[in-house]
Amino acid sequence: MKNWFRRMGERLARMMYGRYGNDALNNCLLIVGMILLLLAYLPHMWICLFFSVALLTWSNVRCFSRNIGKRRKELMRYLSIRNRIKDFFTLRKLMWKDRKTHCYFKCKSCKAVLRVPKGKGEIDVTCRCCHTVTVKKT
Repeated sequence: MKNWFRRMGERLARMMYGRYGNDALNNCLLIVGMILLLLAYLPHMWICLFFSVALLTWSNVRCFSRNIGKRRKELMRYLSIRNRIKDFFTLRKLMWKDRKTHCYFKCKSCKAVLRVPKGKGEIDVTCRCCHTVTVKKT
């Protein structure tokens, strides 16, 4: 029995050689597909079944694909979108945590978010990214 599992592992490794495999986008597709599959069991939610099958199929196609360059581009697009959303909520969390001690504002030229202490009057703030000096009242 032990040899059978070893041989199956070797066959699976040989089959997956040169294929893309699993990544963060595949994990997201699998999770969303499973959630939609569970929602499809609710009354009047049969359309979720179609979308869940489509997402699960796309995940498998990506996993077994040999076009690694295209799969990496898809992953980079997904990660950039996910990181923008994650950064937005992280900034909101920090703004809420520091609401009594600091003010947040955007730089006029590069749109970077700057943090200054409250209660200091008018101060000159230099942007870290573009080194633009702005006068702000805190």
